[in-house]
Amino acid sequence: MLRVVVLGAAAGGGVPQWNCGCRVCQAARTDHPGLQSTQASIAISADGDHWFLINASPDLRQQLINAPQLHPAPGKLRHSPVSGVILTNGEIDAIAGLLSMREGWPFTIYAHPKVLATLKANSVFNVLSEKNVHRRPIEIDQAFELTLPDGSSSGIEILPFEVTGKGAWYLEGERREGTKAAGDTLGLRIRDKATGKFFYFLAACAEVTDDLKSRLKGASLVFFDGTVWRDDEMILAGLATKTGRSMGHISMSGEQGAIAALESLGIGRKIFLHINNSNPALLPDSEERKAVERAGWQIPADGMEIIL
Repeated sequence: MLRVVVLGAAAGGGVPQWNCGCRVCQAARTDHPGLQSTQASIAISADGDHWFLINASPDLRQQLINAPQLHPAPGKLRHSPVSGVILTNGEIDAIAGLLSMREGWPFTIYAHPKVLATLKANSVFNVLSEKNVHRRPIEIDQAFELTLPDGSSSGIEILPFEVTGKGAWYLEGERREGTKAAGDTLGLRIRDKATGKFFYFLAACAEVTDDLKSRLKGASLVFFDGTVWRDDEMILAGLATKTGRSMGHISMSGEQGAIAALESLGIGRKIFLHINNSNPALLPDSEERKAVERAGWQIPADGMEIIL
């Protein structure tokens, strides 16, 4: 049995963002506190006792406090059910939370060699001693099994695959291989080895390709990038000068958007995450939210649990 907990569903900055006065952030602070959301991450488990995080958001400490499933076991002085972290990219949204896991508990970081190299090049991540925190490279289209700290089987298989995206923005000034360099943006198929059930996780995606459609077709559950409602959303709102696509994110709406692109694939349950505070689909009474729900998509709340 595969269990999934949504630790956070928001894009970088969360909802409300600390320095943002847009209508969504204002609503989250005042009339609609239910809109408040931490930055995107989920936790997965095959046994309910050992858990793995998909990305370590800057809000991880608070997320672990808010999730009873991830609390230390009663009666133990030092303990965590978190056995590992799988990173899908090297963005701040995905790696900053690792620094909140520096208190000596053993776990494994799974990431593409490019992301592991980024961690190694930044000395602040040396607080995660490799004596306790192992760093395991993963390869595109090579399935692997997550393991527990003692080396035993977790019962969960991960298949990483490449999706269209871009590298971490803070690395843009460095010499790079291009905006679609291998390892910059990964999707994951997460499978319970005992039951054969699986789902997909894509926190970032700039384009739904034919290859991606073939992977997702008929899936029972897909978590998918919901950063912006429309590509020029942040420009129109006066919040930024970049489009969603230029940041490596597809829009929800439009002929080339996620809703249209995934509509005919027979996916059982479709959930948006990594949703930016600029996105009007967050507002419960908005026309955009109604359109999302009519299309069979869901916008999750932090703490939501799904059992497959």
